[in-house]
Amino acid sequence: MPANVSSDYIYLDYAATAPLCEEAARAMAPYQVPGRVNLAVGGNANSLHSPGRAAFEAMEAARKTVARCLGARRPDEVVFTSGATEADDAVLFGVAKAERDRRRRAGAGDFTPHVVVSAIEHDAVLHPAKRLERQGFRVSYLAPDARGFVSPAALERVIDEDTVLVSVQMANSEVGSIQPVAELARVAHDAGSLFHTDAVQALGKTPVDVSALDVDAASFSAHKIGGPKGVGALYLRTRTPFDAFMLGGGQESGRRSGTQNVAGIAGFAAACEAAVANLEEESARLRLLRDRLYAGLAAFGPVSPTVSVEGGSADFLPNIVHVLVDGLESETMILRLDMAGIGVSGGSACSSHSLEPSHVLKAMGVSGDRAHGALRISMGRYTVDSDVEALLSAMQGVLDW
Repeated sequence: MPANVSSDYIYLDYAATAPLCEEAARAMAPYQVPGRVNLAVGGNANSLHSPGRAAFEAMEAARKTVARCLGARRPDEVVFTSGATEADDAVLFGVAKAERDRRRRAGAGDFTPHVVVSAIEHDAVLHPAKRLERQGFRVSYLAPDARGFVSPAALERVIDEDTVLVSVQMANSEVGSIQPVAELARVAHDAGSLFHTDAVQALGKTPVDVSALDVDAASFSAHKIGGPKGVGALYLRTRTPFDAFMLGGGQESGRRSGTQNVAGIAGFAAACEAAVANLEEESARLRLLRDRLYAGLAAFGPVSPTVSVEGGSADFLPNIVHVLVDGLESETMILRLDMAGIGVSGGSACSSHSLEPSHVLKAMGVSGDRAHGALRISMGRYTVDSDVEALLSAMQGVLDW
C-alpha cells in the first residue's frame, strides 16, 4: 500500500527530485487528453502523417528552448534521452570509444586509451568507468580536497597523450561543491582530450552555459528542475566523436534510438525555461535559507558541517546543506524526521538503500564512522522560511529521541 503523504509534508530532498513545477504541468496537460483528440499532439514524432508532424514540430520547438537555456550554439547539439544516467552512459561508452577509434584510424596504433573521472562522480559515471577498465581502458580517479573540489593541477598531474576523455561533474550532489569546469576543460583540451560534465545538480542553481564552459558533452535531467521523470538531455558539441549507445530506429539523428517522449520533452523544456529565467533571484533566496540552516544546525552539539561554507558563498550550490551527526546513523535520523513530517536524505537517492558510507565522503577523507551520520538537506522552488524553521525545531527531538 502506498505511503500516505500529507499535504503539509515538508519536503527537503530536492537534490533527489523536485516536485513538478506549474510550467511543466501546463506544457504537458494537452498530452494527457485521451482518445482521438490526443492525436493533435500525441503522434509519433517520427511518422510522416499530420499527427506525426505535429508531434515533431512540438519536439523541435522544445529542443530549441532547451538548447537556448543551456547555451548550445545549435539545437541539434541537444539529444533527448531518458535521463542523465543514460546521457552519462552514452558519453562514457559512446564518446570515449569513438575517440579511441578515431585516433587509431588516424595512426595512433594500438594504444591504451585513458579516461579520467573524479572520485566523487555520480555512480552513472563511476560504474561505466569501471566497465571501461574491464574492457581495456586505463582509468584515473581524481581525488578531491577536503571541501569536495577537484583542482586543475590534480588533472594536469594525471592527464597524458593517451587521454581520450575527462569527466568531472559540475556540482556535487552531496556536499554541493561547484567545480571549476571551464579551467578543467581547458587542461583537458590542452592535452588533446575531450571533456564531459554531469551538470544535473548545477542547472537552475548556478549559471550553466555549455559554450562558455567549452565542454564537449554535458548531461542533464528534467526532474531535478521541476520537470517530469524519465526525460533528460545529452549536450553533444558539433563534430564531437560519438558512437550511438542506444541502437534501433535511429531517432535523434541516429544518436539515440527509441520513440521520443514528446510530452515529457515539452515538460522538460518548460521547466528548463522557468529555472533559467528565475535563476538569479531564486539562487539568492535559497542561499539565505542555506546559510540560515548551517547557522541553526551549528547550535546542536553533535552536529557539524561536512564542509565549511561561508555565508553568501557562491562556491557551493545555494540549495544544499550537508552535515555530520555524531552518535546517530543517517537512516535513523531520516526516519525520525519523516515521522515528524519532514523529508531529508543521507546522500544520493540513487544509492540510498546501500548501507555503505558515501563514496563522496570517503574520497574527501571523512572516516566511515562519521560518514554513517551524514545528513543532506536540499531545498528548491517551493521551500519557504517556515520549512527551515520547522526542521531546526524538530532537530533536538531527533537527537534526544
